[in-house]
Amino acid sequence: MNADDIRILDVLPHRYPFIMIDKVTGFENSKWARGYKNVTWNDWFVSEANPFMPHMMVVEALAQLGGFATMDETGISFLSSLNQVEMHEWAQPGDRLDLYFEVTKRKRGFLLGKGLATVGDRIIVKAEEIVSYTPKQV
Repeated sequence: MNADDIRILDVLPHRYPFIMIDKVTGFENSKWARGYKNVTWNDWFVSEANPFMPHMMVVEALAQLGGFATMDETGISFLSSLNQVEMHEWAQPGDRLDLYFEVTKRKRGFLLGKGLATVGDRIIVKAEEIVSYTPKQV
């Protein structure tokens, strides 16, 4: 399966308004995934008082992208912890937020990865440790 065949809503359990990925542009199972989010004025978290995508929504987008790097897993994955997260600049309406998630370790239902979100050459969020958990299905 390649990135053009992927339907985001078939992989992730998230639905509007909490889906944070617009397109998956590539992935290698158990290794990495790439995608993007177009930030618009129509996003529920953007307003005149808050004219940017909050950094924690960017972290959520990276965690959601991690689901595409591990599509051989079954079940819902829950974001369980973060470490060494650096929040730099802001993604604003009109920006394409490029996302990259890399799997660093998998063990007993836990996935450890790192993520990078950029707009052009500007780093928005860099996370050295994103941990999610997939409980065994009964």
